[in-house]
Amino acid sequence: MTADDLIALVRNYNPKTNAERIAEAYAFGEQMHEGQFRHSGEPYFTHPVEVAAILTEQRLDDATIITALLHDTIEDTKASYEEVARRFGDEVAMLVDGVTKLTNLQLSSRETKQAENFRKLFMAMSKDLRVILVKLADRLHNMRTIKAMRPEKQAKKARETMDIYAPLAGRMGMQWMREELEDLAFRVLNPEGRQSIIRRFITLQRETGDVIHRITGDMRSELEKAGIEAEVFGRAKKPYSIWRKMQEKEQGFSRLSDIYGFRIITRTEEDCYRTLGAIHQRWRAVPGRFKDYISQPKSNGYRSIHTTVSGRDGKRVEVQIRTSQMHDVAETGVAAHWSYKDGVRSGNPFAVDPAKWIATLTEQFDAEEDHDEFLEAVKLEMYSDQVFCFTPKGDVIKLPKGATPIDYAFAIHTRIGMACVGAKVDGIRVPLWTRLKNGQSVEIITAEGQTPQLSWLEITVTGKAKTAIRRSQKAADRARFVKLGHELARSAFEHVGRKATDKVLEAAARALRLSDTDELLARLGAADLTAHDVVQTVYPDLTAGDGNEIPARRAVVGLQPGQSFERAPCCQPLPGERIIGITYRGRGVVVHTADCDRLGDFEDQPERWVDVQWHSGTHPAVYGTTLELTIGNDAGVLGRICTLIGEKKANISDLEFVDRKPDFYKLVVNVELRDVEQLHSLMLMLEAESDVAAIERFREKPERRKSAAS
Repeated sequence: MTADDLIALVRNYNPKTNAERIAEAYAFGEQMHEGQFRHSGEPYFTHPVEVAAILTEQRLDDATIITALLHDTIEDTKASYEEVARRFGDEVAMLVDGVTKLTNLQLSSRETKQAENFRKLFMAMSKDLRVILVKLADRLHNMRTIKAMRPEKQAKKARETMDIYAPLAGRMGMQWMREELEDLAFRVLNPEGRQSIIRRFITLQRETGDVIHRITGDMRSELEKAGIEAEVFGRAKKPYSIWRKMQEKEQGFSRLSDIYGFRIITRTEEDCYRTLGAIHQRWRAVPGRFKDYISQPKSNGYRSIHTTVSGRDGKRVEVQIRTSQMHDVAETGVAAHWSYKDGVRSGNPFAVDPAKWIATLTEQFDAEEDHDEFLEAVKLEMYSDQVFCFTPKGDVIKLPKGATPIDYAFAIHTRIGMACVGAKVDGIRVPLWTRLKNGQSVEIITAEGQTPQLSWLEITVTGKAKTAIRRSQKAADRARFVKLGHELARSAFEHVGRKATDKVLEAAARALRLSDTDELLARLGAADLTAHDVVQTVYPDLTAGDGNEIPARRAVVGLQPGQSFERAPCCQPLPGERIIGITYRGRGVVVHTADCDRLGDFEDQPERWVDVQWHSGTHPAVYGTTLELTIGNDAGVLGRICTLIGEKKANISDLEFVDRKPDFYKLVVNVELRDVEQLHSLMLMLEAESDVAAIERFREKPERRKSAAS
């Protein structure tokens, strides 16, 4: 395609285009890319030209067309940002730079990379949406010419397109691009599935004739009878769209009904509703398949009436009804903001302001730090269908399908979501897990001091709600972990005859390269750090142990020279207990207590049994043992328990709450002990404590093992 051909395409919709500027950009791009070739062997510059041609189909402004011609110059040629800015202005240079930065993201389908990629896409979009329009057109042309790439590169690009670019195009309202990207990716990822659907289509056409032509004729006839001027178009749905329906509904092709789609373009909004009436009079409407996006438009400006009816031979067909202005937005989505018609900005009343659209889209993702959570939030927003609910004042709130009153509360304002304690739907009190339906009026009941519950994550569907709940939970957990870490630190330092002062904790945090003492205590409380490590950081000499103690590597007698041992986690044997060894290839000997239930699994393998015993003498307090405690939920109880354990010269290495009731806590404590005598002494002392309701040594139950194995 020559420069004149491209200018002619632009002039079709914008006669006032600056042809000289486009010609100059064409010549500059061609010069810069001279000597570069694509995988197919074609001159590289054919690619930017085709990208620009794709953007002319959306009737975009000169700046976007020029950006398309130059989008690879900064990255792949000797051209600089300054040179592009000098020749074509700051606007074009910023757009080209934005596309370059997106290209350099090194997109990957690994979850964390994908999440980071989404984040950067949104950042780029927030500056100027045209960057994404060029990138989408770039990806579309690359997918159209993907056959020239290596098979593994094809699969990577196709997966990336399916995961990121296709849904992004759909979210922006560019449905035609979404469908083509999906189909091109589907051709690479599942060629057999695609060919199978195409073959079935051909067979169906042979059997039933041209269904599309017949139904289109029927619809035109009905509209003429009603005196409605409109255009009717029909088409078979794309192979990937059909494949997805087959997967979702778990149906074969023969049982799939709505594989045809029809579009009716009317002159006025009133005619849209008259058309709907005419269609429903002639054909029976399918319940639950009607959506009015004219009265309740999508956030990207999309307006249309969707209905599904039973057509000829009982075949279900989807019908979309809209005006020509609505159709422009439906085809180009948020790009309609920059599109031209007859030389002037189209001024389409239905086109949304991209800046406002992006602001609403990115608001909820700004503060999310976790990659997986960010990706989840984005995908939830990208793929969701919508329901419309009313506030008590009559304002409309759009929510994804399956949303609950909690989602609704966060959609109004994060503050209302955080304080939510109940909800009324159509004036009736309902549980917070209720799924909202179209047209319902929702009122949120709030209370001061309320905080989101962790269980809300399971019943919410919006990214905004999930992000806010997680953030709140992290803050609450951190406060709890800091408090717990403080008790663990105090107990551990008292164990070696020292105090856990602020100065000592600051020194430990510095030595461990942590930001502050709160971070140290939070990690200690969350068991990311052991109390022994903290003490050793500050007082290494005090934790070195007694020189007369038996080293852990020599603690067991009866092993072969060079043979190692480890303690069985199911029974956690301690020095002083009768033990039996079981040999494992590559692991040495695993030591169990003589009464361990697990030994029954080896009755028919006597050759693996080893007669071993603990070395007599003093052992160091390094043998972890798990205790299960039930304690009263009163102020200071946990601190007192930690102090008692410390007094018995036992170090707490981990502590976890497994159950919380209003009056009791159930927790699992891992303590480091010398021997079984120290264990009995510790348990006896804790049992005597009035706030301890129950205490037992952890032993893995056989049924627990079976359920874990199954």
